[in-house]
Amino acid sequence: LDLICRKLMLAPGQRLLDVGCGWGSLALHAAERYGADVVGVTLSEPQARYARARAAELGVGHRARFEVADYRELSEQRFDRIASVGMFEHVGRAQLSDYFTRIRRMLEPGGLLLNHGISRLAPHAPETDPFISRYIFPDGELLPLDEVISAVQGAGLEPRDVESLRDHYPLTLRAWVGNLRAHRSDATALVGTQRVRAWELYMLASALGFEDGEITV
Repeated sequence: LDLICRKLMLAPGQRLLDVGCGWGSLALHAAERYGADVVGVTLSEPQARYARARAAELGVGHRARFEVADYRELSEQRFDRIASVGMFEHVGRAQLSDYFTRIRRMLEPGGLLLNHGISRLAPHAPETDPFISRYIFPDGELLPLDEVISAVQGAGLEPRDVESLRDHYPLTLRAWVGNLRAHRSDATALVGTQRVRAWELYMLASALGFEDGEITV
């Protein structure tokens, strides 16, 4: 979270849009630690409700606002900074140009975008994985880095920094698996044995994919 805020050179009072804010971790960090005025958007009402409650607990409800909306619904607003973390994989090749063009229009002159997502390193597209597409990420699509950079430039944005975190991500995934296994009974009570097992297998397989250099982030 701090790496993202530092890369964005975030300063007090700047308007930050968190695209696909999830449970609000980044938005809350930016509001609490950096004094930013943050708008987080998610398609999940439970996520927005949780994030609003956390903002109130932390005393930053006046600086962190959470909306149930598609980021495209905010097209008339302008922001000094935009962060998109873990949402990009759901954009897809067909919408790639539109995605970056819309974000470019929402940025104030001189603004900064940080786009964080999983990308494909293998030169050829893999066969569709029915397990992942059915149980984990329906409609997800991983694109090669050169296509992403081309779309960034095509939208009138200038790539200033590209960093691969591939070596770190297997460690993260294995830590997630460790947490899941440590709380397996709680997780099973919430979502059932099948879903717990599916995500355990998915995270372990993804760790191998990052280690083997098939995918990066």
